[in-house]
Amino acid sequence: MRSLAILGSTGSIGTQTLEVAASCGHRVLALTAHHNIDLLERQARTFHPILAAAADPTAAAALASRLADTDIQVLAGEEGVLAAAQLPQADTAVTALVGIAGLAPTLAAIDTGKRIALANKETLVCAGPLVMDRAREKGAEIVPVDSEHSAIFQSLQGSHGRELKRILLTASGGPLGWTREALEKVTPDRALQHPNWSMGAKVTIDSATLMNKGLELLEAMSLFAVPPEKIQILIHRESILHSAVEYCDNSVIAQLGAPDMRLPIQYALSWPDRVAGPAEELDLFAAGQLTFAKPDLDTFPCLALAIRAAQEGGTAPAILNGANEVAVARFLAGEIGFLDIPRVVAHALDTVLRPPLTLEGVYAADQAARQAAKGEA
Repeated sequence: MRSLAILGSTGSIGTQTLEVAASCGHRVLALTAHHNIDLLERQARTFHPILAAAADPTAAAALASRLADTDIQVLAGEEGVLAAAQLPQADTAVTALVGIAGLAPTLAAIDTGKRIALANKETLVCAGPLVMDRAREKGAEIVPVDSEHSAIFQSLQGSHGRELKRILLTASGGPLGWTREALEKVTPDRALQHPNWSMGAKVTIDSATLMNKGLELLEAMSLFAVPPEKIQILIHRESILHSAVEYCDNSVIAQLGAPDMRLPIQYALSWPDRVAGPAEELDLFAAGQLTFAKPDLDTFPCLALAIRAAQEGGTAPAILNGANEVAVARFLAGEIGFLDIPRVVAHALDTVLRPPLTLEGVYAADQAARQAAKGEA
């Protein structure tokens, strides 16, 4: 049994983490959200944490009023989220915040030596070498929650890493069979209809553009200490084989499962053990044929841009991520089209200067990329 601080408890990963906690007997000691206090209040009353925090100060004030009849401490703003991340009584921080907003809380949790159940890929995309160095220094375990990285992590168990030949990173592949001409007309509502996974809006759009797979490539480089040329991306529409590892003897070890995020969440909490939980059972008879194909970088240029940033390194990935966050928000708001997302990101990569790879440099690169992305019509 672990004691949890769940950062981003009202999102898709956060709510499923609470399902796992309830099923497996983990204690929930801290909950945070941005402004969804209706759900945060219900979660707080169900799980009775020590503290709850809302990043939005107005929402936090309303939450404090609603929970006045309890002994739950309610905190506000970034300070409240950081306090939850560092809660001494919690041995595990589930970082389910979206975007670069997850970087500071993840580092705060690392500084206390907690296990990090990492669901915020942007932390490693933007500052991977810095974060992994900090984790080693503080003795903090980083266990991935993303289904693909969890699959790689599981497939590496028992290996010393020296035998690794390459990582096979799977992707559901974006809109099936769509041409660039058809993608020009994709609406936000259509792009949010993922066939296999139930995710937040940002991650779903990234999945549709294949940027999500590029971000996962960058994340895998830091998690598993491999260069981009040792990661091969496979389009796997069925989302049954979640990723694999090829060893030096050409053996391939893979992890399969139903497309259910509760399984990688549960494994991040229970590792190195396995326990029964709420995840859906995989029926291989119902799964049918499993298919694999190469990604189409011409139709989905976001993936090519991510590979470019991975090869360049430094703060280029932070520029890629910052510009993409703005571009996706602009697409969801109806300001730009689907294929304008990679154009906006490419503009930022082409024009933003590269600060040095320090935490200050990462934040500076992020801010400059956002300004470039906002100004690109």
